[in-house]
Amino acid sequence: MTRRKVINRTGIERRANLDIKTVYVSYVCVKCHTQNIVNVGYEMLLPTNAYNTCQWACKECGYVHSKTSDLPLEWGNTWDDEYLAAEAPQCQNFWKSFFMIATENPKAYWKQCNVCGRILPSSAFARHKGWGTLEKQMECRACKGAINAVLNGKRTSEQLRESSLRRRIGDLFTAQNSKLDVKALFERFGGKCFKTNVPLDINKPSEWHIDHILPSKYFYPLTEDNACLLSREANENKKAQWPSQYYNAEELVRLSKITGANLELLTNPEPIVNTNIDVNAALEKWTQVRNVSDINRRLAEFKKVIIENGLENLLTDKNKLVLGITS
Repeated sequence: MTRRKVINRTGIERRANLDIKTVYVSYVCVKCHTQNIVNVGYEMLLPTNAYNTCQWACKECGYVHSKTSDLPLEWGNTWDDEYLAAEAPQCQNFWKSFFMIATENPKAYWKQCNVCGRILPSSAFARHKGWGTLEKQMECRACKGAINAVLNGKRTSEQLRESSLRRRIGDLFTAQNSKLDVKALFERFGGKCFKTNVPLDINKPSEWHIDHILPSKYFYPLTEDNACLLSREANENKKAQWPSQYYNAEELVRLSKITGANLELLTNPEPIVNTNIDVNAALEKWTQVRNVSDINRRLAEFKKVIIENGLENLLTDKNKLVLGITS
């Protein structure tokens, strides 16, 4: 079947002739400290293969980063000269770690934005499951923000209404009786943004946000063990990402220790919908309307959210019948 022609409604063109699935790694030259970006093809490298096969020449000084290379003579100021030779165990251990740092973690890889053309860390791109080796969107977050600024203004009233309804139903799932203690939150995080370590002023709420560690998109309420203090910029970068898609391993462990959040849940690579919610109580509230003609529409809206998130088994048999769900 011929693929339909994509219509550009934004006025922001994608760059032609870019191989957007190409994977890159970045490293700092051990001799001149210039940052280099290397095209490694379409797959991430295994650290052992990188160590055994790669020979990365610095674009500035030409120094070759390889297990067969001696370390720079200048290092003799801090290392014993005998350690600098390629065959020395100390040198070989250095190269093993050098290539491991550059290739072992998917977040260490870089990719090229098909709008601005910059080669950026993978963390600069939102997740897109199944898209390329890194499973990241084609546009960096900055360009995506510009595109969305155009498209959001062109969303139909029906699209806006559906988005609002999803949020309102989700709010019923995550409703909490207790309020979060902001002062205690600041104390737990030392008055700093957890992600950037930037000091934050509790009296300037425009500078900071309280982040759902496990996103409300997946029906997790804002509780003491699910609240993280972030700067406004850091929170806007995280958006509704699952914790493991935004925080690194060390940060996730530290976040669990600070908040008491379930580390196994935080580190799961894919989002998990919260099933510890009372969908039956939410349905009752959702159908408390004055106008009888609204009930069928509301039932259809609720049913759609339930099915899309696989929550049918949380309903009572009676409410399954109400929604027309058969099991």
